[in-house]
Amino acid sequence: MAAEETDRDSNQGETLLLTERKVKPKRPSMFRVVMLNDDYTPMEFVVWVIQKVFHKAIEESTRLMLEVHTRGRSVIGVYPHDVARTKVQQVHALAERNQHPLQCILEVEEGDDDAE
Repeated sequence: MAAEETDRDSNQGETLLLTERKVKPKRPSMFRVVMLNDDYTPMEFVVWVIQKVFHKAIEESTRLMLEVHTRGRSVIGVYPHDVARTKVQQVHALAERNQHPLQCILEVEEGDDDAE
């Protein structure tokens, strides 16, 4: 108790100005989920995975699958790192469970140079 009284007494006559510093939250780095082509995974399975994991409509899923097939790869979506990593893991788990070599990778979205 004596220490509290001493602290209060030493601040008498002084004006303390407390300012609140505004901290602007940093926008999370974004990552592209890129699906890669292989010669073994059936097209129907790829469409199904895109629908199930990325919640795309059948038309969009088919278009993305054809892009993977013809170009060798396609950006399926852009997400914060944790979400993107989870989606890649889901694709790999479904592919493994169904004995397909389907692969996805993460790429840093342009403009996010400070990303992991």
